[in-house]
Amino acid sequence: MPAPNNTQSTPAFAGAPWPPVSSKLSKHSSTFKIFEKMNLSKLISCRHCGNIAKMEIVGTVYDDHEEFDSENEPMGESGTHYSVLKCLACEKTNIVSYSWYDGIESDDEISYNFLFPQNEKYPIGLPKNILGAFKAAEKVKSIDVNAYAILMRRLLELVCLDRKAKGKTLALMLKDLADKNEIPDKLVKVSLGLKDFGNIGAHAGSGELSEKEIPIVNALSNAILEYVYSAPYLATFAEDKLKAIKIKSKE
Repeated sequence: MPAPNNTQSTPAFAGAPWPPVSSKLSKHSSTFKIFEKMNLSKLISCRHCGNIAKMEIVGTVYDDHEEFDSENEPMGESGTHYSVLKCLACEKTNIVSYSWYDGIESDDEISYNFLFPQNEKYPIGLPKNILGAFKAAEKVKSIDVNAYAILMRRLLELVCLDRKAKGKTLALMLKDLADKNEIPDKLVKVSLGLKDFGNIGAHAGSGELSEKEIPIVNALSNAILEYVYSAPYLATFAEDKLKAIKIKSKE
C-alpha cells in the first residue's frame, strides 16, 4: 500500500456516488486533479451511507514482522495493517484492518476487515436469505434509488414466501398474511406502500424516485421486518433469559 498522505478531499456531489468513476470526467478539471492526487483505498462500501467507491486513506498503522525459515534465514515480512478511511460521499470515517505480506502485488489481494463502525444497522432476527436480500438493497440505495425500491419490493416477496403466504400476486399474498394474523391490517397498507414504490422503480413510465424517498422506503421495510421477525425474536430471547434466571435462582 502507498504511504498515507493528508491531501484535502473534495466535497461530495449530492445524489451521486463519490469518487466519480465515470470516464466522462475531464482529466483537465480541478476535480479530477485533486482526485488523482489522493491516496485511495480499493473499492469498498461505506458502513455509514452504503456508497460503493474508493475512499481516501487518512492514515495507516503497520504492525509488521520479519519471518524466518527453519535455518533462521529471512523469508520476508508480513503483518496486519490498520487504515483509517474517509468516505468521500458522506465524509464519515471507516476503520479497517487487512493482512499484508511483502509479496502482495496489488490491492486485489487485500481483504478488508471492518473494525469501525462494527455494527451494521440491520433488523435483528432475520432469516439468512432475508438478511442477504436486505443487504443487497442497502448496497445500491446511494447509487440508484429506483433499483433500491425494486430490491426492497423483492424483499417483501421473499418475506411472503418465507411465511408461506398464498396468492398469485404480492397484494394477495399480503392479504393472506393478514387473514392468518401474521401481520395486522395496518401493516398490509404499509406493505402495499412499499410494493408501490417498487413498481414505480421498475417502470420508467410510472415516474422517477429521488433520494427523498429513500427514508420512506427504508422505514416501510423496517416496519415490516421488525414486526414479522425482530419482535418475535426479541420475545423468544427475553423468555429464554427469564427461564435461565429462574433456573439459576433455584440452584
